[in-house]
Amino acid sequence: MTSYTFTRELRLLTPAQFKSVFSKPIKASSAEITLLAIPNTEQHPRIGLTVAKRYVKKANQRNRIKRIIRDNFRLHQHELPPLDIVVLVRNGVLDMDNAALHKLVEKLWRKLSRRYNG
Repeated sequence: MTSYTFTRELRLLTPAQFKSVFSKPIKASSAEITLLAIPNTEQHPRIGLTVAKRYVKKANQRNRIKRIIRDNFRLHQHELPPLDIVVLVRNGVLDMDNAALHKLVEKLWRKLSRRYNG
């Protein structure tokens, strides 16, 4: 039985873990979201989210974006290679509804997997 939980092991927690991803990452990006990733030593992918106040002013809007991205990651974690992924959110993401955001993030997961394997 495949587990679709989002446990502590699936998250980047420390500033050092985030910082390591920024050195020579594999990139997948759109106008609104950029994914940076580096291979990790775990057997599973891990994710870290950064939604800047500069782009998304209100906390409830930042939380909505993070919740959608986390949920999408949770559902697709078994299709992703073992990477440490940092999600950077930029301008324009606020104009997207939940379905469009889900679709965009799925597309970026696939792009990242291809770049990792290819």
